Amino acid sequence: MKLNTLLLSTLLLTSMTMADETTVKQEGIKYIKMLGGALKTELQTHMKADKTGVGAVTFCTNEATKLTAEINTKLPAYAKVRRTSLKLRNEEKNSADALDTKIMQEYVASIEAKTFTPKDIKVVQDGDVTRVYKPLLAKPVCLICHGSKISKSIQEEITKGYPHDKAVNFEENSLRGVIVAEIKNTK
Repeated sequence: MKLNTLLLSTLLLTSMTMADETTVKQEGIKYIKMLGGALKTELQTHMKADKTGVGAVTFCTNEATKLTAEINTKLPAYAKVRRTSLKLRNEEKNSADALDTKIMQEYVASIEAKTFTPKDIKVVQDGDVTRVYKPLLAKPVCLICHGSKISKSIQEEITKGYPHDKAVNFEENSLRGVIVAEIKNTK
């Protein structure tokens, strides 16, 4: 009888832990979509208005960090969302820590091994914070500013805003970076 009770308790606790992780993952994905959607909408708007891409670079230089901060004001106090990459344009605002770097290197390895799927959302416990990672792949439109053949006018804008830019020479479907939601355990 005691064994049955112990097994039932363990099973119940495991189920609750898995349910909590699923809930945190869903919450993190919601915040990632808020930031990713807002940035994508703005970039598309600027690309349509200025086909050269200079307007999109100007938006990124002047507004992307502000937009990220604005999205974060809409989140609960225990959560935040941000972007980072292995090759940064703005090290001051978007630098990766050791865990971010490890996760991105895992994504790169899976891309190289051809086992990657864009739906590979990683959930990682880091002390009292759960991090939810969504990979961002370089699409053809991204390569206008992040590829190896950047126009002179775009390069001039990038150099003005980011004199130490390293976010170039990406290839289509390579890992551009990640959006990370961080959710502090409130229990």
